[in-house]
Amino acid sequence: MNDIPAIKSHDIILASQSPRRQHLLKELGINFTVRIKEVPELYPDYLKEEAIAVYLAKLKADAFLSELNEHELLITADTIVWVNGQVLGKPTDYDDAFRMLKILSGTMHTVYTGVCLITQQKEKTFWASTQVYFRQLGDHEIEYYLNSHQPYDKAGAYGIQEWIGYVGVERINGSYFNVMGLPIQKLYDELTNF
Repeated sequence: MNDIPAIKSHDIILASQSPRRQHLLKELGINFTVRIKEVPELYPDYLKEEAIAVYLAKLKADAFLSELNEHELLITADTIVWVNGQVLGKPTDYDDAFRMLKILSGTMHTVYTGVCLITQQKEKTFWASTQVYFRQLGDHEIEYYLNSHQPYDKAGAYGIQEWIGYVGVERINGSYFNVMGLPIQKLYDELTNF
Protein backbone atom coordinates (compact mmCIF):
# COMPACT_ATOMS: atom_id res chain seq x y z
CA MET A 1 0.00 0.00 0.00
CA ASN A 2 1.32 3.44 -0.89
CA ASP A 3 1.23 6.19 1.71
CA ILE A 4 1.31 9.11 -0.72
CA PRO A 5 -2.31 10.36 -0.48
CA ALA A 6 -2.93 10.92 -4.18
CA ILE A 7 -1.89 7.40 -5.12
CA LYS A 8 -3.32 5.44 -2.20
CA SER A 9 -6.22 4.34 -4.35
CA HIS A 10 -4.05 3.16 -7.26
CA ASP A 11 -1.79 0.23 -7.98
CA ILE A 12 1.35 1.71 -9.52
CA ILE A 13 2.87 0.10 -12.60
CA LEU A 14 6.26 1.11 -13.95
CA ALA A 15 6.60 0.25 -17.63
CA SER A 16 10.39 0.20 -17.73
CA GLN A 17 13.04 -2.47 -17.59
CA SER A 18 15.65 0.13 -16.58
CA PRO A 19 17.18 -0.94 -13.26
CA ARG A 20 17.93 2.72 -12.55
CA ARG A 21 14.30 3.80 -12.90
CA GLN A 22 13.17 0.87 -10.79
CA HIS A 23 15.73 1.74 -8.09
CA LEU A 24 14.74 5.42 -8.00
CA LEU A 25 11.03 4.66 -7.74
CA LYS A 26 11.70 2.14 -4.97
CA GLU A 27 13.80 4.71 -3.08
CA LEU A 28 10.86 7.12 -3.30
CA GLY A 29 8.95 4.66 -1.12
CA ILE A 30 6.42 3.68 -3.75
CA ASN A 31 5.21 0.10 -4.06
CA PHE A 32 4.94 -0.82 -7.72
CA THR A 33 5.02 -3.65 -10.19
CA VAL A 34 6.95 -3.71 -13.45
CA ARG A 35 5.35 -4.44 -16.81
CA ILE A 36 7.39 -4.65 -19.95
CA LYS A 37 6.26 -4.30 -23.54
CA GLU A 38 8.48 -3.79 -26.56
CA VAL A 39 7.53 -0.50 -28.22
CA PRO A 40 9.56 0.76 -31.21
CA GLU A 41 11.09 4.10 -30.22
CA LEU A 42 10.19 5.89 -33.44
CA TYR A 43 9.12 9.54 -33.64
CA PRO A 44 8.40 12.14 -36.35
CA ASP A 45 11.51 13.85 -37.74
CA TYR A 46 10.18 17.34 -37.00
CA LEU A 47 10.25 16.79 -33.21
CA LYS A 48 13.12 18.37 -31.28
CA GLU A 49 14.55 18.25 -27.75
CA GLU A 50 11.98 17.60 -24.98
CA ALA A 51 9.20 16.98 -27.53
CA ILE A 52 10.94 13.74 -28.56
CA ALA A 53 11.16 12.43 -24.98
CA VAL A 54 7.53 13.33 -24.21
CA TYR A 55 6.30 11.79 -27.47
CA LEU A 56 8.11 8.52 -26.75
CA ALA A 57 6.89 8.36 -23.14
CA LYS A 58 3.31 8.83 -24.38
CA LEU A 59 3.82 6.25 -27.13
CA LYS A 60 4.91 3.71 -24.50
CA ALA A 61 1.89 4.54 -22.31
CA ASP A 62 -0.55 4.19 -25.21
CA ALA A 63 0.64 0.63 -25.76
CA PHE A 64 -0.69 -0.33 -22.30
CA LEU A 65 -3.87 1.77 -22.16
CA SER A 66 -6.33 -0.94 -23.20
CA GLU A 67 -4.92 -3.29 -20.54
CA LEU A 68 -5.22 -0.99 -17.51
CA ASN A 69 -7.92 -1.62 -14.95
CA GLU A 70 -9.64 1.20 -13.05
CA HIS A 71 -7.28 0.94 -10.06
CA GLU A 72 -4.00 1.07 -11.99
CA LEU A 73 -1.75 4.06 -12.62
CA LEU A 74 0.95 3.53 -15.22
CA ILE A 75 4.27 5.39 -15.34
CA THR A 76 6.30 5.47 -18.55
CA ALA A 77 9.44 7.46 -19.31
CA ASP A 78 11.94 8.08 -22.07
CA THR A 79 15.32 9.80 -21.87
CA ILE A 80 17.29 11.36 -24.71
CA VAL A 81 20.51 13.33 -25.01
CA TRP A 82 20.43 16.48 -27.13
CA VAL A 83 23.71 17.97 -28.35
CA ASN A 84 24.53 20.38 -31.17
CA GLY A 85 21.05 20.13 -32.67
CA GLN A 86 20.96 16.34 -32.77
CA VAL A 87 19.51 13.58 -30.62
CA LEU A 88 21.57 10.76 -29.19
CA GLY A 89 19.53 7.74 -28.22
CA LYS A 90 20.85 4.35 -27.16
CA PRO A 91 23.95 3.17 -29.02
CA THR A 92 23.63 0.18 -31.33
CA ASP A 93 27.13 -1.21 -30.69
CA TYR A 94 30.65 -0.40 -29.43
CA ASP A 95 31.53 1.83 -32.40
CA ASP A 96 28.29 3.79 -32.07
CA ALA A 97 28.87 4.25 -28.33
CA PHE A 98 32.43 5.43 -28.98
CA ARG A 99 31.14 7.90 -31.58
CA MET A 100 28.57 9.30 -29.14
CA LEU A 101 31.07 9.77 -26.33
CA LYS A 102 33.46 11.54 -28.74
CA ILE A 103 30.61 13.94 -29.60
CA LEU A 104 29.89 14.59 -25.90
CA SER A 105 33.56 15.03 -24.98
CA GLY A 106 34.45 18.61 -24.09
CA THR A 107 30.92 19.92 -24.59
CA MET A 108 27.67 20.68 -22.83
CA HIS A 109 24.66 18.56 -23.68
CA THR A 110 21.09 18.47 -22.39
CA VAL A 111 19.40 15.38 -21.04
CA TYR A 112 15.62 15.35 -21.44
CA THR A 113 13.32 12.85 -19.79
CA GLY A 114 9.68 12.75 -20.77
CA VAL A 115 7.25 11.06 -18.37
CA CYS A 116 3.65 9.97 -18.83
CA LEU A 117 1.24 9.16 -15.98
CA ILE A 118 -1.92 7.47 -17.18
CA THR A 119 -5.03 5.80 -15.79
CA GLN A 120 -8.29 4.79 -17.46
CA GLN A 121 -9.65 8.25 -16.65
CA LYS A 122 -6.70 10.63 -16.76
CA GLU A 123 -3.37 11.34 -18.40
CA LYS A 124 -0.52 13.72 -17.60
CA THR A 125 2.75 14.20 -19.45
CA PHE A 126 5.68 16.30 -18.28
CA TRP A 127 9.41 16.57 -18.78
CA ALA A 128 12.62 17.67 -17.11
CA SER A 129 15.95 18.82 -18.51
CA THR A 130 19.48 18.82 -17.14
CA GLN A 131 22.55 20.40 -18.67
CA VAL A 132 25.64 18.19 -18.37
CA TYR A 133 29.17 19.51 -18.92
CA PHE A 134 31.81 16.96 -19.92
CA ARG A 135 35.53 17.66 -19.83
CA GLN A 136 37.62 16.56 -22.78
CA LEU A 137 37.82 12.76 -22.74
CA GLY A 138 40.81 10.87 -24.09
CA ASP A 139 40.21 7.97 -26.46
CA HIS A 140 41.82 5.65 -23.88
CA GLU A 141 39.27 6.80 -21.26
CA ILE A 142 36.35 6.17 -23.59
CA GLU A 143 37.78 2.75 -24.50
CA TYR A 144 38.28 1.86 -20.83
CA TYR A 145 34.71 2.83 -20.00
CA LEU A 146 33.20 0.91 -22.91
CA ASN A 147 35.30 -2.17 -22.10
CA SER A 148 34.45 -2.14 -18.39
CA HIS A 149 30.77 -1.11 -18.54
CA GLN A 150 27.79 -1.87 -20.74
CA PRO A 151 26.18 1.49 -21.62
CA TYR A 152 24.16 0.15 -24.55
CA ASP A 153 20.82 0.66 -22.77
CA LYS A 154 21.60 4.30 -21.96
CA ALA A 155 20.88 7.43 -23.99
CA GLY A 156 24.12 9.04 -25.09
CA ALA A 157 26.06 5.85 -24.26
CA TYR A 158 26.83 6.71 -20.66
CA GLY A 159 25.58 6.44 -17.10
CA ILE A 160 26.36 9.46 -14.94
CA GLN A 161 26.45 7.16 -11.90
CA GLU A 162 29.23 5.08 -13.50
CA TRP A 163 33.00 5.57 -13.95
CA ILE A 164 32.64 7.94 -16.90
CA GLY A 165 30.43 10.21 -14.79
CA TYR A 166 33.01 10.25 -11.98
CA VAL A 167 35.88 11.30 -14.21
CA GLY A 168 34.14 13.09 -17.06
CA VAL A 169 31.31 15.21 -15.71
CA GLU A 170 32.58 18.61 -14.54
CA ARG A 171 29.20 19.95 -13.48
CA ILE A 172 25.48 19.76 -14.10
CA ASN A 173 22.65 22.26 -14.06
CA GLY A 174 19.42 20.54 -13.06
CA SER A 175 18.40 17.19 -11.61
CA TYR A 176 21.09 14.52 -11.27
CA PHE A 177 18.39 11.84 -11.14
CA ASN A 178 16.96 13.09 -14.43
CA VAL A 179 20.29 12.18 -16.05
CA MET A 180 19.91 8.69 -14.53
CA GLY A 181 16.57 8.43 -16.34
CA LEU A 182 13.83 9.64 -14.00
CA PRO A 183 13.30 13.18 -12.63
CA ILE A 184 12.24 11.75 -9.30
CA GLN A 185 11.48 15.01 -7.46
CA LYS A 186 9.27 16.25 -10.30
CA LEU A 187 7.64 12.81 -10.54
CA TYR A 188 6.82 12.97 -6.83
CA ASP A 189 5.20 16.40 -7.26
CA GLU A 190 3.19 15.22 -10.26
CA LEU A 191 2.03 12.05 -8.47
CA THR A 192 0.93 13.97 -5.38
CA ASN A 193 -1.05 16.38 -7.60
CA PHE A 194 -2.43 13.69 -9.92
